[in-house]
Amino acid sequence: MKILLVEDDVLLSAALAELLSANRYTIDVASNGQTGLDLAISVEYDLILLDWLIPKLDGINLCRQLRKQGYRKSILLLTGKNSNADIVAGLDAGADDYVIKPFNQEALLARIRSLLRRSGVSDSSTLTWGNLCLDPSAGRVTCNEQEILLTATEYKLLELFLQNPDRIFSRAVILDRLWGFDDAPTENAVTTHIKDLRKKLKTGGLTEEFLETVYGMGYRIKPVPNLSIAVGETNQDGKKKPDSKDITSVNRVLERFRNSFGAQVVVLEQAKTALLERNLNKELHQQALHEAHKLAGSMGTFGYPEGSRLARKIEHLLLADFLLSADKISDFSQLVTKLQQELTKPAVIVPMKQTYRLLVIDDDMTLTKQLQAEADSWGIRMKVAPNLAAARSRLALKTPDAVLLDLSFPGTEEDGLILLSEIAQRSPNIPVIVFTGRDTLADRLAVSRLKARQFLHKPATTEEIFQAIARVLPQPKISEAKVLIVDDDPVILAGLSALLTPWGVEVITLSQSQQFWKVLMATSPDLVVLDLEMPIVNGLELCQVVRQDVHWGDLPILVVTAHTEAESLQQAFAAGADDFISKPVLGPELVTRVLSRIQRTRWRSQVGRSKE
Repeated sequence: MKILLVEDDVLLSAALAELLSANRYTIDVASNGQTGLDLAISVEYDLILLDWLIPKLDGINLCRQLRKQGYRKSILLLTGKNSNADIVAGLDAGADDYVIKPFNQEALLARIRSLLRRSGVSDSSTLTWGNLCLDPSAGRVTCNEQEILLTATEYKLLELFLQNPDRIFSRAVILDRLWGFDDAPTENAVTTHIKDLRKKLKTGGLTEEFLETVYGMGYRIKPVPNLSIAVGETNQDGKKKPDSKDITSVNRVLERFRNSFGAQVVVLEQAKTALLERNLNKELHQQALHEAHKLAGSMGTFGYPEGSRLARKIEHLLLADFLLSADKISDFSQLVTKLQQELTKPAVIVPMKQTYRLLVIDDDMTLTKQLQAEADSWGIRMKVAPNLAAARSRLALKTPDAVLLDLSFPGTEEDGLILLSEIAQRSPNIPVIVFTGRDTLADRLAVSRLKARQFLHKPATTEEIFQAIARVLPQPKISEAKVLIVDDDPVILAGLSALLTPWGVEVITLSQSQQFWKVLMATSPDLVVLDLEMPIVNGLELCQVVRQDVHWGDLPILVVTAHTEAESLQQAFAAGADDFISKPVLGPELVTRVLSRIQRTRWRSQVGRSKE
C-alpha cells in the first residue's frame, strides 16, 4: 500500500517514513504543498498523510484543491491545532480524519488502518490462496480449515508471498525482507526454508504446488489453480494453452482500460464518416491522428498486435495529407473497420518471464534442436553456432548473457579451449558453461584456469543443461528500485507499471510531462522511461533537461517511441537517451532493458565508490 507523506519538518518526516516503512507501507515524501499536490494528481496513492502548516500550499488548501478535482482517496491531517474551529475547518476542507501533534505512533497507525479499511484497502484481512488461509490477526495458517504448524520464518515467508501475489522475490530480497542486515544467513538458507515450507504445506493438505521457481530470478506465488492457465486446454504437443480465466497484472489493467480502446476507435469512426462525406475538419483530423498514434503504441502491449499494426497504418495515412484522395479514403475506411473487428477478438497476453540471450556453440544438431524447443519455457532466447567461426561472428554481432560451449569439433584443427581463452580475454564478464564429452583432469584444469563458470559432462538431460545455465545467469538485485514512467497515455502508463511491478520495481507514473521536474525531485527514481511524443513538453526536451543538470546528469533514461527510423533514434541518443524501446512495448524486452540498466548503473556506482 502506498502513502504520500506531505511534511516539511525534516526530522519528523524521516521518523514517519521509517515508522511507515517498518509497517510495510511504501512511502513518497513531499516537503511542500505544491509538490504534494503534483504527486497526488500524477501518482496513485492509497492514503495521503498531510501536515497542516506546510510551505507554498498549506494542508487545508491542498485538501480543498484535491477534493474539487474529484480526488476520493483518504486524507489524514496532521495538526498542532486542537481547537474545535480548526478541527471543523480541516474536516470541511476534505480531510477524512485528523491526528493532533504530538501523537502516539500506535494511535497514528491505527487511524491509518481504519481509513484504509473504510476505503476498501485493508492490510489486516485474511490472506488466502485456494483453500490455504493465513490469518494475520491470529497468526494462524490453515488448509481446508485444518491448522498447519509453521516456524516463525516459514510463516513470514508464506505471508510475504501471499501479500505480494504478482511479485518475484530473489533470494537476496527475501534475506532483506525477513532478516536484519547483521543476522542474515546465506542465500542457501532461503532455499532450505522454501523447501521446508513447500513440504509442510503439502503435508498439511495443499494438493497444488504453491510456489514456482523463476529460473535465474527467484520465486513467486503461482496463480490460484482455478484462475490459472494450468486449467486450460492443451495443444497437440501437450503444452498448456492460455485460459480465458488467466488473471495476471496485465489482464487486470486490460480490463480497466478495455473500454478506452473502443472510445478511441469511435473517434476514428467519426473521422471515417467525415472523410466519406468530404467534410473532415482540422480539429477532428488532429484528434483522430492523436488517437491512432496512442492505439498504435498501446494495443500490442495488451494482446492486440494486429490492432497496433492497423492503427499505425491509419496514423501514417493521416500524417501524409489532410485532404486524402478517394483511394486513400477507401483504405482508411477499411482499416478502421478491421480495427473495430480486432477489438471483438480476445486479447492474447504473452506470459511474462525474464528473457536471457544464450549462445550455444555445438555441432550436435539433435541436441541443439532439443534445447531450442525448450528454451522459451526457461525464459531464454537461444542462438546456435555449429562451429567456432560461426561463434566468433555471433559474438562480434551481439554479446550474449551466457555461452554453452563444446570443446570438440571434429574435422577442424581448432579446439574449444582456444575460443574459451578469447572470450576470457575480450569479454571476461560473459559466463561460460563448458559442455563436453572430454573428462580428463587436464581438460578440467584448463577450463578452470580460463575462468569458465561450469563444467558439464556429456551426456546430460536438457533439464540438467538449463539448470546449469540458470545458475550462471545474471540475477538482477533491484531491491527498493524506483522507475519513473512519463507518458501522456494512461493506458500505456498502467500497462508498463503492471509489467514492471512483479519484478520488485516501485513504479511512479506521470501523465503530465510539464510536472516532470517536480515529480523527479520528489521521488528520486533510479531510472526514467520517457515517451518521445508528448504534448506541451516532449521526451527529447525532458531528456536534455536531465542531462544538463549537475546532480541528475547520469540518471539512466530509456525512451519509448513508435518511430524507430534512424533519424528519430539519432535524435534520442543525441539528447542523452541510454537506450530505446519500440512501441508496442513487449513485456520481456521492457523488463530486461530496465532491470539490466539499473543493475549496471548500481554496479558502476559501487565500483566508483570502491576506488575512492
